[in-house]
Amino acid sequence: MSPYLKAGLACQLALLVQATCGEELRTPLPARRMTAGEIAARPALGAIAGTSGLTGIRTRVLAGEPTRPGMYSIELRVPAHTRIGAHEHRDDRTAVVVSGTWHLGYGRIANDAGARLLGPGSFYTEPANMPHFAHTGDEPVTVIITGDGPTDTRYEIQPTAHSAPHGSPP
Repeated sequence: MSPYLKAGLACQLALLVQATCGEELRTPLPARRMTAGEIAARPALGAIAGTSGLTGIRTRVLAGEPTRPGMYSIELRVPAHTRIGAHEHRDDRTAVVVSGTWHLGYGRIANDAGARLLGPGSFYTEPANMPHFAHTGDEPVTVIITGDGPTDTRYEIQPTAHSAPHGSPP
């Protein structure tokens, strides 16, 4: 049997195993409706899987569990004057800006010239393993991010004290 055929069969087998066994690992997504007030009443966490880990950023899990297989949705509240260095996640993610102006760019080096201003109602993607960066201006920003867990955050360069708001350490 040729090496290409062996590799092809191995890939097909891996896909079949994931398709049949992977679904058993996923927690079914329950039906859920939440008003803005109900979202605000959920516990506000700091650094969790899939977030920047910077001090001051508050996270609320809206659906699923970011550390487990399956869909999840989180709300991030990012203070004014916060810079999040170039980083990536293992999963594909989509996001909507709820409030504020989010400066978002793609690339291994965070630079203001590469960022695009995204206001309320704007949509963007965070493709798996694609470095991206963001920052806020004079106003805080709220975004809702949805992905297919488990997720993580890997920085291109470890964040420094000046990455967090007002010089506080991450």
